[in-house]
Amino acid sequence: MNYLAHLHLASLAESSLLGNLLADFVRGNPAGEYNPAVVAGIMMHRRVDVLTDNLPQVRACRAYFSEEHRRVAPITLDVVWDHFLARHWQQLEPSLSLPGFTQQAQSQILPHLPLTPPRFQNLNGYIWPERWLERYAELPFIGNVLAGMASRRPRLAALAGSFADVERNYHQLETQFWQFYPQMMQQAKDKQL
Repeated sequence: MNYLAHLHLASLAESSLLGNLLADFVRGNPAGEYNPAVVAGIMMHRRVDVLTDNLPQVRACRAYFSEEHRRVAPITLDVVWDHFLARHWQQLEPSLSLPGFTQQAQSQILPHLPLTPPRFQNLNGYIWPERWLERYAELPFIGNVLAGMASRRPRLAALAGSFADVERNYHQLETQFWQFYPQMMQQAKDKQL
């Protein structure tokens, strides 16, 4: 899961959106650094990552990636799941538009930015004004996201090429998304994540 799915599942679970978005920017035990609600959100994010990466449907999706991209497939898949969530948002969340959800998330996160790491503050300088969460619905934007990640981290250069695997196996990946994401939504609502 990437930013949108983490925020979505957090909202369904009534968990801290700040904590769930912040988690990738916090190392080690966050207790004592943030308030308990934010810490719980960070921990939820980490549980969701482990759960998602170990789902049979997600593990099977790694086979859709060529040998040279398989190492980065889990990262690519995280971004792809956000694409399908954004693309099918109205079907999954008919009572709230994606722009409306994004605005709610932004309003809950931005007031707390001064207490967060600089890298997280930097992310927030792009994610909201450039409407990333909404633009995840656009497949070319996913390609740009992967290319951007690859350019910032030479170790992950294969991310840029992995987009071709996504395009080639798009419908199979979409089918797998529908096999697990609605169940995760229910788990979030039931506070089981």
